[in-house]
Parts: sequence; C-alpha cells; structure tokens
Amino acid sequence: MSFVVVVTALAFLMLAAYRGYSVILFAPMAALGAVALMDPSAVAPAFTGIFMEKMVGFVKLYFPVFLLGAVFGKVIELSGYSRSIVAAAIRYIGSARANAVIVAVCALLTYGGVSLFVVVFAVYPFAAELYRQSNIPKRLMPGAIALGAFSFTMDSLPGTPQIQNIIPTTFFKTTAWAAPALGMAGALFIIIVGLAYLEWRRCDAAKRGEGYGTALLNEPEPMHTRHLPNPLLALAPLVLVGVSNFALTRMIPQWYGAHTSVALPGLAKPVTIPTATVTAIWAVEGALLLGIAFVLLTAFGAVRERFSSGTKTAVGGALLAAMNTASEYGFGGVIAALPGFLVVSDALKRIPDPLVNAAVSVSSLAGITGSASGGMSIALAAMGDTFIHGAQVAGIPPDVLHRVVSMASGGMDTLPHNGAVITLLAVTGLSHRESYRDIFAVTLIKTLAVFFVILVFYLTGLV
Repeated sequence: MSFVVVVTALAFLMLAAYRGYSVILFAPMAALGAVALMDPSAVAPAFTGIFMEKMVGFVKLYFPVFLLGAVFGKVIELSGYSRSIVAAAIRYIGSARANAVIVAVCALLTYGGVSLFVVVFAVYPFAAELYRQSNIPKRLMPGAIALGAFSFTMDSLPGTPQIQNIIPTTFFKTTAWAAPALGMAGALFIIIVGLAYLEWRRCDAAKRGEGYGTALLNEPEPMHTRHLPNPLLALAPLVLVGVSNFALTRMIPQWYGAHTSVALPGLAKPVTIPTATVTAIWAVEGALLLGIAFVLLTAFGAVRERFSSGTKTAVGGALLAAMNTASEYGFGGVIAALPGFLVVSDALKRIPDPLVNAAVSVSSLAGITGSASGGMSIALAAMGDTFIHGAQVAGIPPDVLHRVVSMASGGMDTLPHNGAVITLLAVTGLSHRESYRDIFAVTLIKTLAVFFVILVFYLTGLV
C-alpha cells in the first residue's frame, strides 16, 4: 500500500505537468496528499518542516543563478548579439549545413549562459529562414534545436553555467568543471551521433522530395541581417562568462579559505559558510554579472529602450522556473520521508554499480517529472547520501558522480510533457505528432551518452 501511495503521487504530479497545470500548486498537493493517505495528522508538520524547508533552501541557493541567467539571456537578445551570432554562423559554416549551423548556434548561446528558453526564441526566426532556403522540412527543425540547446551544453561540457550542472556541486562538494575529460567524451558522443541522425533524416526527406512545407503555423517574418553588431563583439560576453567562471572557480577558495565567515554589528554571532558548498554557485553568479555588465557597456544604446520591459520579463521567467523546480525539490523531500519510498530506494540499491544506480535513478525521476533540474533535485534530496556512500565504497571520485548525475538529469527529461519541449513546439508552430519523433531520438541519444561515459570511466579511469 505504501508503495502504491508513492507511485500515485508521482503519477499525479506527472499528469498535472503534462496537462499544463502549475507544478508550484500541484507539487505540494501531490506530496501532502500522499502524507494524508499514510498519516493525516502529519500533513501540517510535513508541509512546514519538510516541504517548505526544502523549497526555501533550494531558492536560497539557486534563485540568483536562475535570475542572472535570465537577465543575461535577455540583454544578449535585446543587444542584437544573438542575431549577429546566428548570422555569422550561417555565413561561415554555410547554409548547406543547416543542421550543423543550428546546433552550433544553440550550443554557443547555452554554453555562454543564455537560458534554454531564450535560445529557442532567439534562434527560431533564423532557423526557419535557413531551412526554407535549404528546402529542408520545417518539422525536422525542433530536433536540431533540441540537440544544440537541450543536450551537451546543458549538462555534459565542463564549466557550463546551466543549472543542471550547478545543482550537483552543493551535494558532492564539486565545481562546475567536474570530470572534464568524461564530460568532453559525453559531449562528443552526443554531437557525432546526434548530427549523424539529423543528417540521415534530412537526406531521407530529400530522397522523397519533401520540401520545407506549406500552410505552416507561426511562420516568422523574414529576418534582416543589416546593421548587426560585429560577431566577434557578440561572442565576447559569452567567452567572458566562460573564462570568468573558470577563473572564479579557482580563485574563490583562495580568497576565502575552507570557510567563509562574516561578522556584522547587527548579528548576534558570525555567519559561517563552508566555501566548498558555494564556490560553483558564486563563480557562475560572478561570471554572469560580468557578462551582463559587458553587454550593457558595449550595447547600451540598443538595450536602453527595452531594458525595463525586457528585465521584467526575464525576472518573471526566472521566478517561475526557480519556483517550479523548488516545488519539485520540496515534493522529493516529502516523498523521501514516506515508508513507500523505502521500497523504491531498496529496489534501486539492488543495482550493484553506484554510477549505474545514480544514472537510472536520476534519469527515471527526470522523465517522470519532465524536468532535468526537478528530477535531479528530487533524486538528490531523496538519495544523495546513498549515491555518495556507494561511490566512496567503490573508490569513485565525487567529480565522476557529479558528471554522471548531471548528464543523467538531461537524459529522459525531454519526454512529451517537458516544459522546454512544449515551448519549443509552440514557438515553431509544430505539433508533437509532426516533430516529437526527432526530439525523442535526441532524448535516447542523450540517455545512451550517460552509459557511454560510465563505460569510458571504467575502461580508462579518465576523470
């Protein structure tokens, strides 16, 4: 019975997300409903002492990353830098390699710190024009955008400032640059296999004489590339974020030592924070602040008129994304406290290999919730200590565990009810029936890459 309660709560949350209901509202409903079925008297204490504690703790740590990432993406968009990067990629890579262009542009933007959702809006008008000129079916476009924006730059490449690479740092005391060799190996696997698949799909459509398509929805206006910023200037803030993130990751521990302590007159006692738990977060936040400042200094004229409305939109998006994930994190904390979850965790413990155990657990929950960060948050809140213990017993470095967990979160997350997938299809004016096949293929490739990385580690010992 206890196991059924846990499964029912997970299914309820997944159905709510798939139907488009707010996770902020339905995550506590699902969690507290499960508690009520087990012990009605525990509902209020579980809400205050577990759900809200977990939720607030998540916001405390990660909301600044969501906020700064959203603002950085918005100023990149308002400045015209994103359009300049896309236009340059088309010019130098060539319109004949449409899939490679779209993947490269999405990868540059996401690795540079731009939010996945912002990338979809920024790239779509150029992608539509490129596919139209190349006579490639529009229905294949979401697969290319998903490969570039939702995969290797989100969780595989070392140093990526996306939240899926930041969350594990607080659990494993690692940095965003954890296991660089394994991350690069996983990224190469995804790029090579993904591009091969997209090219196969393009060639197959060409053989059948299928063109861009007619009577399509949400077609953008033709994009003008006159008077765009120099592409080298447009790339500069992305490079600055990457370099600053790398430098700050190494400099922060030197500045603060093992513990950060601050004593102010209004405090009863000093506030002490273990530096290892916040190094990656502070490094990303500092890098994004520098990136925002650079864009404002170099393109203030273009940004000024729409800065107020643009940042309001960015803040709203950041609040929604952070609270969605925080609610899922609170949900995971409550579910982990129920007896039924012990059945799940015991079953997962039977997977003898700690890396496979972590990969299956995180990927499964990311698929159920339709969220990489949400599924990883639930898994780490519920089973983080188990993952760490298993890795310690097997002599596996925390950096390897970080990279596997991060990549696993971005494996099965892009199932049909994923928010980014729904947004991508809505923006491009396509349906699940028309385009989800290629997104699902990317999902499978991302999932296979996790186990490829695990195999590489065991064969070579690379970290």
